[in-house]
Amino acid sequence: MNVGFVSTRLAGTDGVSLETAKWANVLTEFGLECFYFAGESDRPAERSHVVPEAHFSHPAILALQTDLFDNRTRSPDTSRAVQKLKDHLKAHLSEFVRTCGVKLLIVENALSLPMNVPLGLALAEFIAETSLCTVGHHHDFSWERTRYAVSAADDYLRAAFPPVLPSLRHVVINSFAARQLALRTGTGSLLIPNVMDFDNPPPEPDAYAVEVRRALGIASDEYLLVQPTRIVPRKRIERAIELARRLEVKSTIVITHVAGDEGRAYESFLREYADLMGIRVLFGADRIAYERGLTQDGRRIYSLADAYQQADLVTYPSLVEGFGNAFLETIYYRRPIVMSTYEIFKTDIRPKGFRVIGFDDFIDDDTVRQARAVLEDPALAAETVNHNYELGARYYSLRTLERRLAALVDQCLGG
Repeated sequence: MNVGFVSTRLAGTDGVSLETAKWANVLTEFGLECFYFAGESDRPAERSHVVPEAHFSHPAILALQTDLFDNRTRSPDTSRAVQKLKDHLKAHLSEFVRTCGVKLLIVENALSLPMNVPLGLALAEFIAETSLCTVGHHHDFSWERTRYAVSAADDYLRAAFPPVLPSLRHVVINSFAARQLALRTGTGSLLIPNVMDFDNPPPEPDAYAVEVRRALGIASDEYLLVQPTRIVPRKRIERAIELARRLEVKSTIVITHVAGDEGRAYESFLREYADLMGIRVLFGADRIAYERGLTQDGRRIYSLADAYQQADLVTYPSLVEGFGNAFLETIYYRRPIVMSTYEIFKTDIRPKGFRVIGFDDFIDDDTVRQARAVLEDPALAAETVNHNYELGARYYSLRTLERRLAALVDQCLGG
């Protein structure tokens, strides 16, 4: 049996791409073969069907998104452009399914977050016309983002984000999303949280990983604070900069991911804000990736794992998260964390007993005191991270994903 994953982008260190890789690994262990359809893919080329217009950053898609979500009405020209791109993408989807022999389609966020409206419409039509068994793996929804509050695309959103179709099963990553999906569409869903391979702890840092600090110019007497997120406003990275300022210790913040999904204005603000606060912030996406490698000029690229393992503290002040991959990664790599207690953390994660340095809307004196304590007391930090690892292994291991995916595949493919 062949499985086809579909998304706007399956590359890099964003949460959707990373979770897709975990699902694919589990399905491969089940004996299924996985193929990939996206606007960008770092999966094996022979298993990837890349269509540039499927990417959310394609110029034609960006132009449409502006027309659709910066206005309350749209022009006939915009409607025609949407339909033309939808038909183009649907033809490629049909070719992908046919040539790769796909019997199960897994759509990663492309039927829930309207970053590429023509792709969502193409998928909805294709699924309706073929009755191909499909899983919508929903990480984010349009109603969770203020970007989509003003719209000239309400009919498109109702039709495809997400659609309700007989052969489409919905998977969400948190309980709030499950309730909202049922309330808004009347359809049920299966909850499968994000996971890490807690049964196989990460290896100890090797000589390559230890080079991270030197390569980034971080002194031996300096604390390394890692901000493992993309550079978008809802990540509230300015809170991490404020924390570093108030800690009053020598430190550098390294932001591991790129900007660009929502423009560059926020990155410019962070650079100015860091200068104003007198805090060194490194925008490290050119030196940190999902896997190790080399830059075009021959410098070493370090993995996200290397960055975590060299961190003294992880900062995660997000306003909103669908689940929180960076939280799980921090627990897996046994690092202390200062984080916002965003809604999903409060409802789904914190009740399990995790120990974090949490805050709600702003950094207060107690947040600073706790952060300084784990930096200065290695025994306290070790006790905290080991406790969290045990809870991670209990609730968010790959075994959880294996059990739930086995049941889902059995339903979809007829067991």
